[in-house]
Amino acid sequence: MAQITASIVLAIVAGVMPLAGQTSLSIYSDGRVVVRRTLPQPLQKGRNTFNLKLEGLDGATLFSPDTAVAVVSAVVRPPTDQDAALAAAAGQTLSFIRTRAAGGADTVRATVVRSDPPQYRLPDGRYLLSSPGEPLFSAELVRIAPEAAIALEATQTRPRTELAYVADGAARWEAVYQVMLLGARCQVSGTATIASQSLRVDSAEVQLVAGSINRARAAPRARGMMRGAVKLNADEVAAVSDEEAVGEAHVYQLPGKLSLDPGVPVTAALFPRSGGAYTQELIVPGALPWRGFMGQSGEGEQNRVPVQVWYTLKRGRGTPFGDRPLPGGTVQLYQADSAGRLQLVGEARSVHTAPGRDLRVQSGDAFDVTAERVQTDYAQEPLVPPKRGMTGRQRITAAYRVTLSNAKAAAVTVDVREARFGVWRVTESSVPAEKISATEVRFRVQVPTNGDATLTYTVQAES
Repeated sequence: MAQITASIVLAIVAGVMPLAGQTSLSIYSDGRVVVRRTLPQPLQKGRNTFNLKLEGLDGATLFSPDTAVAVVSAVVRPPTDQDAALAAAAGQTLSFIRTRAAGGADTVRATVVRSDPPQYRLPDGRYLLSSPGEPLFSAELVRIAPEAAIALEATQTRPRTELAYVADGAARWEAVYQVMLLGARCQVSGTATIASQSLRVDSAEVQLVAGSINRARAAPRARGMMRGAVKLNADEVAAVSDEEAVGEAHVYQLPGKLSLDPGVPVTAALFPRSGGAYTQELIVPGALPWRGFMGQSGEGEQNRVPVQVWYTLKRGRGTPFGDRPLPGGTVQLYQADSAGRLQLVGEARSVHTAPGRDLRVQSGDAFDVTAERVQTDYAQEPLVPPKRGMTGRQRITAAYRVTLSNAKAAAVTVDVREARFGVWRVTESSVPAEKISATEVRFRVQVPTNGDATLTYTVQAES
């Protein structure tokens, strides 16, 4: 048996092991991919050395999930580029394709003396100090995939070989949610789209990892989501992912097995379509600076301010939609027009949302509801320092008027909000000021159909 095992190891050393076996991938939204390979090759007790073709292998991250096996060394050689092939061809005679000025092409043969600086010897003994054309290489000079020479130390014989590593910048994924607004309720579906930058794999189990995972090593240059045709498997989308918490992240196991190719996005459903309630808010952001000096606006200067549109999707505990953690992604909101056609009425980015937490997004600004704000009064008065030697402070009083206009065929409620850090208060207002936190108040203003409403308020702050 020992002789048979030794023969297998020698056979592996003699050539490059094809990437057979099982593959499992954990894909992160920042481009990192944890690649797990289970190979059918057994390991003998002691040192085992072999070559593998492993896409995206970073030798620094290579390890074995098998506690009885340790990685002793790994030498990773990338796919061959032209410079490397020319360096390897030193002393060999190659054919070069030359393009003629009048069109067409021919070939010339030359011996590669060295590649850097370029030196080529022609059959008549003369030399060229630049490339005579586009070189043609024999198969033995070209490494078409990354190859790794790996040495493993096993404390006992193992029936298979297990390896894992992190391929950085190999693939990304993003979540997109489609929300159909139906009266007071909505229907929500979610999909995950995987875009491979460099990873090419057939029939792999795929997990998507959502969470805030720190990065300690330098990341490769970001390449964004790949564009291209979407390869969508109907059976995979009909099923949905399984989800579980691992550490402080959430892992989504996609159904079935997927094949990934660079530039070909793959989309799968995250969960079955779910229903729930939602609310819409119209919010006018405040005029006060969060910190620092409260300045004076120009006399009589009116400023058009946006009326933000916010949606809150209710996700109570004990409901199919509320019990699901939602990875951060893009939320698209749709509403039907008078002919029943769904129109995109809003889009926003969302953060990771834990189970039982409402999903709140700003979809855009209102079209038919507008607001204008003017500062109507401003005054400063010095305050006596509480102790000698301390910097003097000022009490600033500012008054504002906000005019809200509604061109809709129904009355609306608009929240005008003010938020500021430190000591400040509303001294008077035409609409009651509701304190919603230690630093923020809101004024709920009813605006009639095709009409206007005016809010006035005065604030004092120390600065």
